[in-house]
Amino acid sequence: MFLDVDGPLLPFGEDPGREPRSVVSDSHFSRLRLEVGRRLAQLPCQLVWATTWEDEANTEIAPQLGLPRLPVVRWPEPSAEHEREDRWFGLCWKTRTLVDWADGHPFAWVDDEITDADRTWVATHHPGPALLRHVEPFRGLSNEDFAALDHWLRAT
Repeated sequence: MFLDVDGPLLPFGEDPGREPRSVVSDSHFSRLRLEVGRRLAQLPCQLVWATTWEDEANTEIAPQLGLPRLPVVRWPEPSAEHEREDRWFGLCWKTRTLVDWADGHPFAWVDDEITDADRTWVATHHPGPALLRHVEPFRGLSNEDFAALDHWLRAT
């Protein structure tokens, strides 16, 4: 399972349906919850960092969540052609790399940048099953997200 940090694990921003908070007193890392790490570790899959944090996810995020070191996706420099196509199709900049990394194997991807354009592109360009789970960045991973991931992973 490809795992983004900002948004799914470190919620940010305001719920568009709520009044804005006047003061945010908690630090960035205080939003990391051991319970989330425990639940991630219980999912029947290999966890892989798919974040701009890259190796820092293992030194800064994993210990806060009680997770071991995880594999890290390396982000290549995109070609000009791919950048144009991605803009045209409205793809997340991570989509192509994650499909390449999966190499035809089933995968789940948890991110706050996933759109229907990414789902369509993956369905067309990836021969195996894939679950692209959009997480609201102001909320982070929820019980509903964990239930959907667990169900899909066990059924795949």
